[in-house]
Amino acid sequence: MANLRKVPLENVDLSSRIMTDSFNLYGFVGKPFARHDFVNHNAEEYVRGDVTTNTIESVFSLLKRGLYGTFHSVSKKHLHRYLGEFDFRYNARRDDGERTALAIRNANAKRLAYADQIRESAEAESA
Repeated sequence: MANLRKVPLENVDLSSRIMTDSFNLYGFVGKPFARHDFVNHNAEEYVRGDVTTNTIESVFSLLKRGLYGTFHSVSKKHLHRYLGEFDFRYNARRDDGERTALAIRNANAKRLAYADQIRESAEAESA
């Protein structure tokens, strides 16, 4: 239960509006935030006005498919990289061709060498 509250507190601005389902521990998690709305899945409520968990459920679905189907194992050390990739995939999910073009444009003639990644990772660990 401590991690359930700790992670949002460390990563989400307290002025944020939180949306969850009605799982009883989420009330505890949402208290410090500006607003906490929820939908009651037990009563087959999935959307109430603009309150929904459908978007985050779609994000997690994409992430889980990628982790189980492609990567199989993710270390805590590189988790932020995987999450960054899936963030990009989700936000550019409408058109595969446009997503590819966007990725190439964002590379901006940058070279990504394995040796550089290992060196940067080692430097980060020693810092």
